[in-house]
Amino acid sequence: MSGRGQPRAVGGVLLAPGAGGSPGHHTLVALEQALAPLPVRRAGYPQRGDGRRAPPPRAERLVPFIEEQAQAMCAEEAIDPGTLVLGGRSMGGRICSLVVAGGLPAAGLVLLSYPLHPPKLPERLRAAHFGDLGVPCLFVSGDRDPFGMPEEFVAQTAAIPGEVTHVWIPGCGHDTRPAHDAAVTAAVRSWLEHVTS
Repeated sequence: MSGRGQPRAVGGVLLAPGAGGSPGHHTLVALEQALAPLPVRRAGYPQRGDGRRAPPPRAERLVPFIEEQAQAMCAEEAIDPGTLVLGGRSMGGRICSLVVAGGLPAAGLVLLSYPLHPPKLPERLRAAHFGDLGVPCLFVSGDRDPFGMPEEFVAQTAAIPGEVTHVWIPGCGHDTRPAHDAAVTAAVRSWLEHVTS
């Protein structure tokens, strides 16, 4: 796809977990290890209520939080904001994509198990902001993910002006297992090499 700017070195990666996950999710940890020595930060969400398991804050509260996390990482690691890649699993990736669509400088997006729509509700798309994503985007999803099937992703991501790469994990649903981590990390490493070449 068209719309890709000049390649630039990636200075770091900020990753956010899914709605029910944590920064310690096995896939995010595996990515941090696989991408070393590149700076990688696994962001957690703000404290939820009294500490009991509860849904995370709504997107409108998480967008400014992720913006702050990105700015803090760039300041602390001396990273040019335009060389930071943002992303994460499921809701985490969606929030990062909303942040970038809103104008935060970034080198690209890594969207793992992106929740294109709720299961069995394909009409409730979470893609209205795709037209504002002018950076390279990597989507890594299971080919049996009820939050979005391959043909749905291909149709919806056509609206993204930045270059789009899809990687499908055979036989995988929405929740990747530790056995899938090698495939996910390989896809991300290969894509990072591509966007900087």
